[in-house]
Amino acid sequence: MTKLLVELAPGRPASGEVPEAGPTYTVATSPDGIHRPAGINTCYDLFKASAEKYEDQDCLGSRAVGPDGKPGPYKFITYREAFQLACQAGSAFLHLGLKPKDRLGVFGPNCIEWMVSMQGCNRTSLQCVPLYDTLGDKAIEYVLGHSEAKFVVAAGAKLAGLAKSLKGVKGQLLGVAYWGEAPQEAQNAITAAGVKLLSWQQLLQLGADNPRDEVPPSAQDLCTIMYTSGTTGNPKGVMHSHGGVMSMVESMREFLDAQGMKVQPRDVYFSFLTLAHIFDRVVEEMVLFLGAAVGYYSGDTRRLLDDAKELRPTVFAGVPRVYERVYSGVLDKVKKAGGVKAVLFHAAYAYKAAWMRLGFTSEWASPLANRVVFKNTQAAVGGRLRVFISGGAPLPKYAQDFMQVAMCVPVLQGYGLTETCAATFVQYPNRQSHVGTVGPCMPGVQFRLEAVSELGHTPSSNPPRGEVCVRGPMMFQGYYKQPDLTAQEVDSDGFFHTGDIGELTPEGTLKIIDRKKNIFKLSQGEYVAVEFLEAEFGKCDLIEQIWLYGSSFEATLVTVVVPIKDKLMAWAAGQPELQGKSFKEVCGSPQANAHVLAAVTATGKEARLKGFEFPKAVHVDPEPFSIEHDLITPKLSLKRPQLLKYYKAKIDAMYAGLKAAGALPKTAPAAAAPSGQAAPARA
Repeated sequence: MTKLLVELAPGRPASGEVPEAGPTYTVATSPDGIHRPAGINTCYDLFKASAEKYEDQDCLGSRAVGPDGKPGPYKFITYREAFQLACQAGSAFLHLGLKPKDRLGVFGPNCIEWMVSMQGCNRTSLQCVPLYDTLGDKAIEYVLGHSEAKFVVAAGAKLAGLAKSLKGVKGQLLGVAYWGEAPQEAQNAITAAGVKLLSWQQLLQLGADNPRDEVPPSAQDLCTIMYTSGTTGNPKGVMHSHGGVMSMVESMREFLDAQGMKVQPRDVYFSFLTLAHIFDRVVEEMVLFLGAAVGYYSGDTRRLLDDAKELRPTVFAGVPRVYERVYSGVLDKVKKAGGVKAVLFHAAYAYKAAWMRLGFTSEWASPLANRVVFKNTQAAVGGRLRVFISGGAPLPKYAQDFMQVAMCVPVLQGYGLTETCAATFVQYPNRQSHVGTVGPCMPGVQFRLEAVSELGHTPSSNPPRGEVCVRGPMMFQGYYKQPDLTAQEVDSDGFFHTGDIGELTPEGTLKIIDRKKNIFKLSQGEYVAVEFLEAEFGKCDLIEQIWLYGSSFEATLVTVVVPIKDKLMAWAAGQPELQGKSFKEVCGSPQANAHVLAAVTATGKEARLKGFEFPKAVHVDPEPFSIEHDLITPKLSLKRPQLLKYYKAKIDAMYAGLKAAGALPKTAPAAAAPSGQAAPARA
């Protein structure tokens, strides 16, 4: 069909309740799949081989924060030293009573201790279960119990939150180890719960004093269970095997090699996307596989650019909000400079962008502009970058264009899910036709589109559209303790149904244009199970109807609420400025808007929802969602595309108001860069 894809199997016509499916494709550069190196079948094989091959090279680096609150220079440990620490940690885990295939939780920001703990698990066939704050206290307790974790390694700053989650797992944990400083009160809470507590230094010393032989895992063994948001409110445990993660590592290596962007020992990767997500985990595994170094951010996202400037990385992976922050920061400086400098910047930007649209790479579109105008923007992230990688949510076209023009390196946008081991589709570098898409599939990935007739999407249409269904050796092994859910999501042909609606371009790249399921990501990459949240907020005694909206291009939710008339009017009777007003007038007042938003927020707090699950703005409508307006079905289910169309102006006004108030980052001004692409409806 296209020069980028090869067809592996023909499509399937619709039959009864079985929907039409398009042909099965894979990428043309690797028609026979991927081929892992001999003897490298697990994450432990990978790290052990690299420790032997690159033993004296920099491996893991960090910068300590001094007494004055300022971080110092980056300091690295070698591959030999990192491997020795992993051996000590693994030995300590076994000495404390853990057995191969037990689960071990890790809780904290990316750092050397996080990676060493994970590698200690790999060495002893333990299964790493990442924990992270946005799951919430209730969810952390759920994950610990559901996974039956026997031990937790945590940042000292996370001990207080961990202690709150121990009530539901009494007698389960063999111990907790922590790195860094920990409040004494939090330490006391852990020990009061009957859990053994060790410092990081004590854990390593325990392993050094009681060395144990390695217990190598097999390729089929699980290396991690990563919990991700589910529509019922409880996170789902996504199981990944060692062989699956290694398949994705090899897929990424083959992709970068084929694109002339081979990662080498002299490269440095800047790590700040959480290791609790599969995206960063597989990138770091690949970096270590190829002998490069990983430098961890200092722990404060407000210092990301300062960390990057100090580290001077060559590979940088981020989510769209990070790139939008860089974009806004550069334009703010240009605006403040004003005068000739501002005119020169915008002229150089327009000139270089025009040449890039003709097919020239960022490096060669205007070497003079790169040296004279854009050298300072490059210096903001260290000046040595070879590639930006974006994932977690769609990257707006204006931001991608800006980064490639002003930062002088290609930006590779990818698409994937926890279940697909992250990078399932990735753009090729310096291909302007790929901007606005997520590129073709990665080596080893097979995919097809399946019809979603209720949304009017079919693989036989022109262009082909349908639900993106994916399979390959890097796919997950199922949901932990949820075989029924696994069977719902993985069909008899082995395809995982992503729930995303894709459109296949004539070139063979994929566009994500819609969402089949009512779960989506915000721009920072957090999943939102919207039906679950609407059910929780619907418990508010002031609400008759509620519809939540979010977009992968926005950082927060907004909502439309139809209040219960009697209750809102009873409240209004006590407000002097609203007395004598009609229901419609009350609903349109700023006082009622604030009152309803406060009631919604209070309900969310009672349900112990996570911060990003709260709407930050509300439109109060006196008119109910009705069948007549095509906003609900006869079963009273919300018709989300129709709601978005009906309330589009209100939604835009709410986000504009939040941005004007400084509650959200501002998007691109039209004069600064090419206009942005429209966000797909994802709520």
